[in-house]
Amino acid sequence: MKAEYLKVESEHSVMSACIGASIGGARTFSATSSQGLLLMQEMLFWAGYGKLPIVMAVVTRSIAPPWSMWSEHTDALAQRDAGWIQIFCHTNQEVLDTVIQAYKIGEDKDVMLPVMVCFDGFEISHTSENVIIPDQETVDEFLPRYENDIIDTSNPKLIWNGVYPEDAFIFRENYAKSMENTQLAMEKVNIDFEKTFGRRYDQLEFYGRLNPDIIILAMGAVASSAKAAIDILNREGHSVGLLRVRSFRPFPSDNLIKAMSGTQAIVILDRSMTFGKGILATEVKAALYHSSSRPSIHEFIIGMGGNFVKHKVIVKLVKDLIFKIAAKTPSKTVWLKD
Repeated sequence: MKAEYLKVESEHSVMSACIGASIGGARTFSATSSQGLLLMQEMLFWAGYGKLPIVMAVVTRSIAPPWSMWSEHTDALAQRDAGWIQIFCHTNQEVLDTVIQAYKIGEDKDVMLPVMVCFDGFEISHTSENVIIPDQETVDEFLPRYENDIIDTSNPKLIWNGVYPEDAFIFRENYAKSMENTQLAMEKVNIDFEKTFGRRYDQLEFYGRLNPDIIILAMGAVASSAKAAIDILNREGHSVGLLRVRSFRPFPSDNLIKAMSGTQAIVILDRSMTFGKGILATEVKAALYHSSSRPSIHEFIIGMGGNFVKHKVIVKLVKDLIFKIAAKTPSKTVWLKD
């Protein structure tokens, strides 16, 4: 691969280097996690609002203190407004495939935004799994060369200068349209990817019984345990399905509303928090606020700091919840360890 590997002194410098390289016309990639992502935060906004299609792997890890090598989604979701597309994966194959997809999504002329490919620390980042590695010729055919016209040496210009309020508003509106366009770009890339490589990844992945009474909502590796739990629950006669949120930014609100139609209750498994509430839960509530057929919502904060989420724990919480739904017991956020 024709590439250059840059070693710099900190994550702040890492993203600064990626920004400069992307402006210069190079396709760029980096990876980080936890405190490193937080140190990078200032430059994340420059890349996001600067509309540079950088791709970065984010190994979601608990934020210190206390220090931990294990997973939590709070580090990535704390950057949810930094201007980046955020895609959450739950297998190593999906991580590999999403890196390829991410360039084509971010480099779409109607998008031009950076992409975080997020996956759980230790559970995915430190474990082995057989994957299918596509050949270079097929990837090159799927992913054309990256070209931009930001820098023209024959016509020097200043970029990202200070602006007056009325101009700043236009820039923000332009960015918002780019994020809206991402929905369509992701769908197109997904279709192309399936035709080329035979694998498909929707913004919302459904698993389990069709038109279920209860839907479990999860992101990342927790979804794998949820699938095992759903198999058990469905065999026992319970009507349960899973929605795995793959795209957090942009958040698939319209698709979520359609998927929830006719469902009695949603069980949200959050691996993140904002002042004691789950971040995923707050997004779901906002998306469903105007829905006329809004189901009851039951929030669980689970797997924080890397606690492994066992499928039997999910089976038990769903069974316990069935009785609460029937009795119309008010819901509150539950912190569930085991």
